[in-house]
Amino acid sequence: MQIHVVRSNESLESIARAYHTTAKDITDANELPNPNNLVTGQSIIIPIIGSFYFVQPGDSLWTISQKVGVPPQELASVNRIPVNQHLQVGYRLYIPRTRKRNAEFNGYVEPRGTSVAPILENSAREAAPYLTYLAPFAFQARRDGTLKEPLLNNFPSIAKANQNVLMMVINNQENDQFNDELGRILLTDIAIQDKFLNSIVTTAKKYGFRDIHFDFEYLRPVDREAYNNFLKKAKARFKNEGWLMSTALAPKTSATQKGKWYEGHDYKAHGEISDFVVIMTYEWGYSGGPAMAVSPIDQVRRVLDYAVTAMPSTKILMGQNLYGYDWTLPFVQGTVAKAVSPQQAIQLAANHKVPILYDTKAQAPHFNYTDSSGKQHEVWFEDARSIQAKFNLIKELNIRGMSYWKLGLSFPQNWLLIEENFNVTKRPS
Repeated sequence: MQIHVVRSNESLESIARAYHTTAKDITDANELPNPNNLVTGQSIIIPIIGSFYFVQPGDSLWTISQKVGVPPQELASVNRIPVNQHLQVGYRLYIPRTRKRNAEFNGYVEPRGTSVAPILENSAREAAPYLTYLAPFAFQARRDGTLKEPLLNNFPSIAKANQNVLMMVINNQENDQFNDELGRILLTDIAIQDKFLNSIVTTAKKYGFRDIHFDFEYLRPVDREAYNNFLKKAKARFKNEGWLMSTALAPKTSATQKGKWYEGHDYKAHGEISDFVVIMTYEWGYSGGPAMAVSPIDQVRRVLDYAVTAMPSTKILMGQNLYGYDWTLPFVQGTVAKAVSPQQAIQLAANHKVPILYDTKAQAPHFNYTDSSGKQHEVWFEDARSIQAKFNLIKELNIRGMSYWKLGLSFPQNWLLIEENFNVTKRPS
């Protein structure tokens, strides 16, 4: 499988000819929103076995082998050339598919309102073959130890049909805001805490949840140890049922990081107690802030570099957004950017006839355009290159896999690249 970045004046037909495939196969694989109007800088996946590498100035078989992870002798053999052959710039080498490793993937799905939108359920059904866990978001803990249930609809049956572990996400939200007082009650009032755990067990058995996932955020720093002790107690209870227990963690870069989003989360303790954790490595660029990449890889790396010093790397799921944002410029505090899928972002660039740029530090695509009323916009989103960069980081740091926030916005390239890079772990009941 090849990632190709569209150059000026290229057509789908010319790209297909270069890779000995068809325009239809490329269109279908990428679900291209603009097959007849490609955008300069747009990344597309070429659905071929293996990939091609075009020789750059200064390349040799040895340097290329370091880039692609294939021994130079193997490259020479499959391309039927001597191992010491001088390579001309532009020469096309075939790169065989490398061995895939196992990895786990989670997808949060968040129904809103009074019913589950068909597009959301269809999104979960399409993603489920590529997932280890399916996580309806979220059960809300109440101050009396009971639970407010989310809309579950057909999510349990979708998980079962695709050998997904159904993840029971539980948070400390009230009125859609994380609440530190609610967290304090659940973590320190033992009578309510016991009722809370009983409610979880009863509900999990009712729906078939096999992982209990705590997303407790904005906790008071003083409640950090109480949270650790609660997790130990919960873990022992759920282990008796044969269930996993996982937690969601804020993206910290040190054990002493200040701020209420961070101080209540003890990476070392969660790594010891939980079966795995989801680290929420996204929302640097967020709807209420200035325009920037949502999950810039340099910032993601800083978080994960710290995390692997505090817990086993094999317990970490990297958090990843499946969306981008469209900001109106200049940014004004109090304004809200519009969420866009990668497909919608590409269509915006095509409609406004603007090129897609790529920030190599953030490893993220972006572009600017002017709307019909003359207002300037800046869009940051995800594409095949940005996701492949994250997958490479997963392999480099030997972490467990990836967790997506959230299903519902179309990004077909992501699922193609999972299949290319990994064997998805399944946990049949």
